[in-house]
Amino acid sequence: MLAAVVTCGCSTSKFVPEGCWLLDDIAVKSDIEELDGGDFEPYVRQKGNSKWFSLFKIPLGTYSLAGRDTTKWINRKLRDIGEMPVLFDSVQAQQSCADLAEVMHGMGYVRGTADYELKFGKGKKVDVTYRLHPGPRYRVGSLVYDIQDPGVRSLLKEVGKPASGLSTGRFFSVGELDNERKRITDILNNNGYYYFHKDFILFSADTARGSTDIDLTLHLRKYRGSSDADETEHQRYKIGNVAYHASGDTDRIPLRKSVLEENTLIEPGKWFNAENLQKTYNRFGRLQIVKYTNIKFTERPDSNVLDCDIGISSNKINSISFQPEGTNTAGDLGAAASLTYENRNVFRGAERFSVKLRGAFEAITGLEGYQNQDYEEYSLESRLVFPRLLVPFLSKDFRRRSTAVSELSVSYNMQNRPEFHRRVFTAAWRYRWNDVSGKRSYKLDLLDLNYIYMPWISATFKEEYLDDVSNRNSILRYNYEDMFITKLGFGMTYNNGVDAFKMNVETSGNVLSGFSRLLGGKRNGDGQYTLFKIAFAQYVKGDFDYTHMFRIDRNNSLVFHCGLGVAYPYGNSKILPFEKRYFSGGANSVRGWSVRGLGPGKFKGSDGTIDFINQTGDLKLDLNLELRSFLFWKIYGAVFVDAGNIWTLRAYDEQPGGQFKLDEFYKQIAVAYGLGIRFNFDFFILRFDFGMKAINPAYDSAKQHYAIFHPDFSRDFAFHFAVGLPF
Repeated sequence: MLAAVVTCGCSTSKFVPEGCWLLDDIAVKSDIEELDGGDFEPYVRQKGNSKWFSLFKIPLGTYSLAGRDTTKWINRKLRDIGEMPVLFDSVQAQQSCADLAEVMHGMGYVRGTADYELKFGKGKKVDVTYRLHPGPRYRVGSLVYDIQDPGVRSLLKEVGKPASGLSTGRFFSVGELDNERKRITDILNNNGYYYFHKDFILFSADTARGSTDIDLTLHLRKYRGSSDADETEHQRYKIGNVAYHASGDTDRIPLRKSVLEENTLIEPGKWFNAENLQKTYNRFGRLQIVKYTNIKFTERPDSNVLDCDIGISSNKINSISFQPEGTNTAGDLGAAASLTYENRNVFRGAERFSVKLRGAFEAITGLEGYQNQDYEEYSLESRLVFPRLLVPFLSKDFRRRSTAVSELSVSYNMQNRPEFHRRVFTAAWRYRWNDVSGKRSYKLDLLDLNYIYMPWISATFKEEYLDDVSNRNSILRYNYEDMFITKLGFGMTYNNGVDAFKMNVETSGNVLSGFSRLLGGKRNGDGQYTLFKIAFAQYVKGDFDYTHMFRIDRNNSLVFHCGLGVAYPYGNSKILPFEKRYFSGGANSVRGWSVRGLGPGKFKGSDGTIDFINQTGDLKLDLNLELRSFLFWKIYGAVFVDAGNIWTLRAYDEQPGGQFKLDEFYKQIAVAYGLGIRFNFDFFILRFDFGMKAINPAYDSAKQHYAIFHPDFSRDFAFHFAVGLPF
C-alpha cells in the first residue's frame, strides 16, 4: 500500500479538472539579502499539498488511489484518509502578493511590492515563485506627542518615557507603533484610567519627497463615550469597597476571609490597576478549591470611585480517584493500581491534602536459584500543599505578592524482590513558583530526607555478589547497605514553545558532614561518618537539558535536544547512591538500546543479573535530532538520530572501560537511528519507537562496532513504548 502511494506520482493529476493546475510547490524570493524569503512563506495564502517529512506527498497519493465511484466504501475511505489536490487559484495568488507587500510596509519598506511567476510542469503541475521588491527602508525622522488631555499628559510626564522602538533614527515599523500604543495604554490602565483603551491613540505620518525619513505624530484623544457625545477629560478612578460573595451552586465561600484578602491585589483607596486585576484572577485560579472567579466594578454616581465585587465559585472539597496501570520493566510485565484521596481545602485556606496508596506486581524472568520469582511493591504517600510562601521573618506584603507554594510530603515505600527486600522512607519540604510570564518555573528543595533500609537480602544473592571475595562488586555492595540521603536542591525550567531549558542542581550530606567534623564524630570501618550508626551519602549533582524546535511548515518540525548530567561523590561517599546514578538507553535516551543497556563508556555487560547496577555512571550525555511530521487523523511520524553514553568519573574494577577520559570519550559515543509512530489524543500521546544501533562502543568485532554498515536485526533492534514525547 505504502509503496503504491509513493510511486503513484503519475496519477496525482487524476482529479485535476481540465484547464486547472495542481499547485506543486511555492517559494518566496527577495531582491535583497536582508529579507529572507522563507520568513514570508506563512503569509502566502495557498500552499501545495502537505508532505510527510517534507519529502513525500503521501496524503495526496492516497487520495489519488481512490476511484471516481463514491458509492464504493474503499473510495470514500481513501478520500477521507487522503488529501484532495490543491488547485492553483490566481485570485488567492494576487491576495498573497498584497499581503506580502503589507508585511514589507510594516517593516519599513513602505514602497515594497510583490508579484509572482508560474512554472508549468508535467502532469498539470505548476510551481509558484513569489518575488519581493522591497525598495528602500524608511527610518523614523521625528516623533511628536500630541496629548490633548492635561491629566494624562501630566501622568505620562511623571512616569517618564522608557526606551522605545520609535526613537529617532530607528527603522520604521508598524509593529512598534502598536507597541507604543500598548505601552501607553498599560501605563494609564495601571494608574486609574479604567475606561481608557488604545483606540484613543492614533498616529499620523509625513514623508518628504526624495527622503526616506518618516515624521510621526502620536495623537492621544480626549474621552468620548459615543460618536455623538462631547469630548471630556479621561476620568481617573480609585477603588472603593471590596466585597466577596459566593456564586454558582454554593451559598457560602469555603475560604477564610484572610485567605481571600491575601489573594486579592485590588486594594481600597488605591488607583485602579489592570495589572493587579489580572494578578487577582491568576491567584484565585491557582487555588484548586476555586472553580472560577468573576470580578465586577461598579462606578459610584457622580464620583471617581469604583466598588469591586468578587464572586467565587468553588469546586468539591473531597475527591477519590482510582488509577490502574500496566508496567514493563526491561521486559518483565506486571500491573499496578493506585487509590488517591484528596481534600482541596483542609484548613479552609485552599491547602491541598492528599494520600495515595499504590500497589504493584511484576513476574520476573531470567532469575535462577531464588525461592520467589515475583516483585511486589507497596507505597503510601501523603502531601500537604500550601498555596502561599511559608517562610518566617518575611513581610506580609512580600508573602502576599509571592506566587510560591509550599509543599510538605512524607512517603513510605516497601519493595520485595527475589534478591532483597528494601524500605525507603522520604520526607521533604519544597517551594515552587512561576514568574509573571508563566514561561519560567522554579523549585527549591529545602530539605529532602531519604532513609533506605535493607531488612533482608537473599542468601544466594549475598553469597554470589556481596560476600564472595573473588566476585565482590563494590558498586553493588554499596547500594545494598542502609543509607541516609539528605538533599538540598534547586531547579528551573523555561519554555516559550520554541526553546525549552531545564536545570537542576542538588547536593547532599554537606550539613551532616560539617556537624560531624565540628563535633568530632566517629567514623565507621569504611572511614565514613554516620548518623544513628548509618552512613550518609555526600555528593553534588547537576543536570542541564536544552531543546530547540525548528518549525519547517505547518506539518513538519525538526527538534534538537541536548542533555548533560554530572554527579560527583566525595567526602563521605566514593560511589553515588543507585537512585542518583545515570543510565543510558531506553525510550528517552539512545533508542537503539534497551533501558539501562548502554555504557558506561565501552563497558560490555556479562552478567545479566547485576548489569542493571554495572551499567550506570556519574556522567551522562544525550544528543538527539528528530524530524516530526503529521501523517493523518491523530497519527504523527518521526525519524530520529540519537547519540550519547554514560561514564564514571572514577575507575571501578567492575566497570572496565567505563571511566571518562577527555582524549577517549568521543570514541565511545553511541549512535542510533530509527522511526517512530505517535498517537496524539490531545490530552496524552502514545509513542512507539523502533531503534537500531548505528555505532556501538561496546564491541567484539568491526561489524558490531559499525552496526550501521552490518545491521543485524536480532542484535541491533530495540522497541520502545512510552507515553509522551521523548523531549
